[in-house]
Amino acid sequence: MIDIENNKYFHLHNENISYLFYVMENKELGSLYFGKALGDLSIDDLTYISTYHNPSAGVVNFSPNIPNFTLADRRQEYPTYGTSDFREGAINLSRDDEYLYTDFVYESFEVKKGIARNLSFPSAYGDDGEELIIKLVDKGHELELYLSYFIFPQVSAIVRQVQIKNVGKYALTVENLQSSVLSLPNSNYDFLQLSGAWTKERHIKKRPLVQGITKVESLRGASSHQENPFIALVDKNVTNSTGEIYASNLIYSGNFVSQVQVDEWNTTRLMTGINPQQFCWKFEKDESFTSPQAVLFYTSNGYNGLMRQTHSFVKNHIVDLKWKKRKRPIVLNNWEATYFDFNEDKLLNLAKQAKALGIECFVLDDGWFGKRDNDRTSLGNWTVNMRKFPQGLGHFSDQLHALGLQFGLWFEPEMVSPDTEIFKKHPDWIVHHPYERYSVGRGQYVLDFANPEVVDNIYQQMAHILSNIKIDYIKWDMNRNITEAYSPYLKKQRLPQGEFFHRYIQGVYHLYEKLLRHFPDLLIEGCASGGGRFDLGILFYSPQIWPSDDSDALERLDIMQGTLLAYPLSTFSNHVSAVPNDQVKRMTSLSFRQNVACFGPLGYELDLNKLSEKEKEEIKQEIRWYKENRNLLVNGKFDELLSLNNNNTYAWSVSSKRKQIIGFYRKLARPNEELDQYLIPSNIDLNAQYQINDHTLVSGNVLHNFGLREPYQFNAANENTAELFGDFQSYLYQLVHK
Repeated sequence: MIDIENNKYFHLHNENISYLFYVMENKELGSLYFGKALGDLSIDDLTYISTYHNPSAGVVNFSPNIPNFTLADRRQEYPTYGTSDFREGAINLSRDDEYLYTDFVYESFEVKKGIARNLSFPSAYGDDGEELIIKLVDKGHELELYLSYFIFPQVSAIVRQVQIKNVGKYALTVENLQSSVLSLPNSNYDFLQLSGAWTKERHIKKRPLVQGITKVESLRGASSHQENPFIALVDKNVTNSTGEIYASNLIYSGNFVSQVQVDEWNTTRLMTGINPQQFCWKFEKDESFTSPQAVLFYTSNGYNGLMRQTHSFVKNHIVDLKWKKRKRPIVLNNWEATYFDFNEDKLLNLAKQAKALGIECFVLDDGWFGKRDNDRTSLGNWTVNMRKFPQGLGHFSDQLHALGLQFGLWFEPEMVSPDTEIFKKHPDWIVHHPYERYSVGRGQYVLDFANPEVVDNIYQQMAHILSNIKIDYIKWDMNRNITEAYSPYLKKQRLPQGEFFHRYIQGVYHLYEKLLRHFPDLLIEGCASGGGRFDLGILFYSPQIWPSDDSDALERLDIMQGTLLAYPLSTFSNHVSAVPNDQVKRMTSLSFRQNVACFGPLGYELDLNKLSEKEKEEIKQEIRWYKENRNLLVNGKFDELLSLNNNNTYAWSVSSKRKQIIGFYRKLARPNEELDQYLIPSNIDLNAQYQINDHTLVSGNVLHNFGLREPYQFNAANENTAELFGDFQSYLYQLVHK
C-alpha cells in the first residue's frame, strides 16, 4: 500500500486509488497524482510522470543555484507563501514581529502499520491502515515539519495531518497550519458546498471554479449551520454514476476553512484546516503543534461513487465500530409534546403509550433540571428539578426500565445561565472580553471550555447523574455560537487569546472522552441547535447527530440529500413530528412523514395523546416494519436514483445482497408531470428474480433495463387512475432477491 522508490518517490495506493508525490530539485515535496489506481510503477514510469516543463518564464527563480526553477507554478504537497510562490500557503509562522519565510526540505520517512482509536482527539483509525510520516526540516529557522499520510485498503481516501516542532532556542507562533493540500493540474470543476442556515442546513450548492479563491468557512466556534467543512470538486457533467469527484473533509468541529485557489495557469490548490483568522498558537523550544486530520476522497463514479467512499470511511474509520452492530433504539422525544410543561405522571403516560406502539427509548429533553421552566434559566445547574420529579429522576428512570424502555436525557453542557451558582461563584469561567459591552445569546453564556477546571466541573455534575441513575442515551445540545471570544483562563496563564477557539473545542472533546471512558456503553447523540455541528469530529464520539431543528419531512428531503453526500444514513437521526409542523406550519400526511423518517435511526417527536386510534395503529405497523428492516435502513448501501438537480422529485435506495428498499417522493403535484428518468434500482443481480412489494415478480435484467413502474400520480386527464394524489407524495418499494 505504500511504496518508496530511491528515497524520492512516494506512492500510496490500494485497488481503487493512487496518491503520488516526490522530492523536487529544491528538496521540497511536489505533488504528482491523485486518482484511479496506477498499479505497480517502475522507476521509468515515475521519471516520466515527474517530468516537468515550466510555463512561468519571467517570474522569480527559487534559487540562483537551481536555474529555471520556480515554485510559482509548481504543484506542491505543503506550500509556503513568498519564496517565489505567491499563492496562499498552508503554513504561516512568526517570531515576535518577524514573519518567517520557511524552507522545509526532505530529510527522511517512516512507515507504521495500524492506527489505534484514541479518544483524546478525533482521528481516523483502523488496524488495516498504514501511515507514512515524512520528516521535513528548516535548518535556518530550527524547525521540523512532519507530514502524515494514512491509507486504508477498502476506501478511496487519503487522510492527512501535519505537526510542526520547534527545535530552536526561541518561542515561535503558528498563525496558520492547514491540515491538507491537494494540487490538481486543471480547474475544470464545479465547487460543491453544503450550506444553509438554522433549520435549513447542508443544502447542495454549486458554482464553477474561476481564477481566484473560492472558499467556505466558519468563525462561530463550531462548524456551523451555515457552512460545513465538506467540499467537493465535481466534473461539470457529473451524474449519479459517472464523472470524477475530488472531495475534502475535516475531522474537526471548530472554526475551519475549506478553500480552492485557481492560478493563472488554471492549476488548482485545495486546502482545509483550522481557520487562520482569530487563531495563533505559541510554542517554545521542543514544543509542537499538531493539526486536526483531514481526509481527501476520489471517485470516477459520480455522486453514488462518492457516497460509497464517504459512507464507508465514516462507518469504518470514524464512528466507533461497536455501533455498526448495535441496534439504534427507536426513540420518543418529549420536546414537541410537552416543551417545559411536564411532570413525572405526564411523562410516564407518554412513555406507556410509546411502549404500546413499539418505541424502545424515551428521551427526556430540556426542562428536567434546576428551575428550568423556560430557556432563560438553570443551565450549568445539573441537579434534578424535584418539583417535577418529587421522587427523584432515578425513580422515573426505574419506571421506564420496568416498562422495557431505555432512558435518554438532554444536556447542554457548554452553556450557563446567569441565575446559577456556577455563574455567580465563577465569573471568570465565562467566555467574554473584559470590557463593558458584550453580547448575550438566548439569555445564556458560553462556559470557558479552554479552562480544564471548567470542563472537570461539568463532568463531575454529569457523572454524578449518570452514576446514580440508569441512563442509556444522552442528547448533547449546544444552542449558542461564541461571541467576543476571550478566555480569562488564557489571560491568567499568559497565553495568547488566539489559542482560545482551538482550546475550547479540545475541551469539548475532553468532556466526551471522560464520559465515554467511564460510561462506554452510553449512546450520545450530537446536537447543536440541530445541525450546527454535523461534522466528523463529533461523529468520532457520537454515532448519530440530530441533523436539524426543522423536523418537517419536506424540508428534511433537501437536508438529507446534501448531508448524505458526506455522511452515512446511520448518522442521520430522523424524527416523525406533529402537524402542523412546529417550524414551518406545514401539513403533511403521517405516511409521508414516516416514509421520509424511516431512512436512518428512527424517532418520534409528537404528543401521542393527540393521535387518533387509526394513527396509532399506523405508527405501530410502521414500527413493526421498521424493526424488521432496521439494519438495512440504517446500515444499507445508499444510492441516489434521480438527478440531484431535480428539486421536486427525489428517489433513493438502501440495499443489501438480498433486499432493497426504495423511497420515492414528490413535493408538489404538477399536471402531466413525468419523471426525468425511470427509477432504475441499484445493485441489481441481472440473473436473479425480484419480488416487488410482495406480489410482482420481475427479472433483474428487466429491472435494470426498464426500471420500476412509477406509481401513478395525479394527471389532469386520468384522475381516476392516480395512486398518489396532491402535494407531498411518497411511495416505498421493496425488492426481495429470490
